[in-house]
Amino acid sequence: MTGTELRVDDLLAAARDKTGLTEFGDDWFLEPLGVLVTSLNDEARLSATGLELTRRRLTALLADRLRLRAVQRAHPEILEVRPVVAAEICGLPRTGSTLLHRLLATSPQLTSTMSWETTYPLPFPGEGPDAAERKRRAQERMRAFLELSPDFGDIHTVAWDEPEEDVILVDRSFTSMSFESFHWVPGYGDWLRTTDQTKAYDELRQWLQVLQWQQPARSGLRWILKSPHHLTAVGTVLDAFEDCSIVMTHRSPVRAVPSYASMVSNLSAQYSENVDDAGLGRYWSDRFVASLREFCAVREARPDRFVDVRFDALLDDPVAEALRVLRALGRSPGEGDRAAFESYVERDRASRTAAHRYSPEEFGLSESRLERDFAFYREAYL
Repeated sequence: MTGTELRVDDLLAAARDKTGLTEFGDDWFLEPLGVLVTSLNDEARLSATGLELTRRRLTALLADRLRLRAVQRAHPEILEVRPVVAAEICGLPRTGSTLLHRLLATSPQLTSTMSWETTYPLPFPGEGPDAAERKRRAQERMRAFLELSPDFGDIHTVAWDEPEEDVILVDRSFTSMSFESFHWVPGYGDWLRTTDQTKAYDELRQWLQVLQWQQPARSGLRWILKSPHHLTAVGTVLDAFEDCSIVMTHRSPVRAVPSYASMVSNLSAQYSENVDDAGLGRYWSDRFVASLREFCAVREARPDRFVDVRFDALLDDPVAEALRVLRALGRSPGEGDRAAFESYVERDRASRTAAHRYSPEEFGLSESRLERDFAFYREAYL
């Protein structure tokens, strides 16, 4: 498949050719895919390499949709699996949510989406229960990613065998903040924040079903999930997962917003020509102001479903904060929880690399503007 732009029909055909399958199921996903493709063609300024990488990525996501339907038809018992989500962690990016997520996921009472299985969620033909081939490919993929972006590890700790954001599963519904994080697609971002994401969250449940089906030991555990994407649909999350709480991590937006803009700039440079750092900074600042205002409105209506974690408290005593959150989620911590948390903190500290350096001015922002724009949030939570 060649060409200077992406076409939905070509992507669908490529996915069918790749898998030998034809049944995508409910075609609701064609709308978000169409909006995304239009935005990528019109706004993303993709380089030749970026165009090819994006085409491969979208084809792979569509191929996984085909494979999911095939697995569900072959194993209808998957649809009877009942994943229970204890919490979605969904603070602003760069607020300690990754640390909290990976820390809580070590609890013997909880489970989470692992990086390798968000990339390869379905068994390969003939694969054993150890998923060895998927894990091998995930390691190779991560090495290739870091070769393209060698500085990214200083911004965000990456590991193929650690818990990872469940939004990577949502990517297969084409309603995901991930696409904005890799590409300049403001038109798609406008659409995402005004659309009903109910069907995307129904599909997230289906992905959790298939992951739990593959590892029956998870049936007695609760899921702890995480992504800033969920700020775009907090009410939908609470409706989709009736036992789910929202764990909100809090850090000054003066630090968090420029840090995220720096990360997005690093990612976008893999795909696009002439990345506009100042435009990125203003875009994400405005997006997060709007998301937090909507979040506050949802929270006011359902205050009992929320748990707060401050960034400074998490860094000061991560084990104590993890134990406190576990209690807030209705789970009684045991010695196994404390030991797991302490072990993870030691491993995490040993793996830290160079400090991530950035400034608001690099991204068209200033401390005074950020303080003014996010004053409503800072007064409420910081």
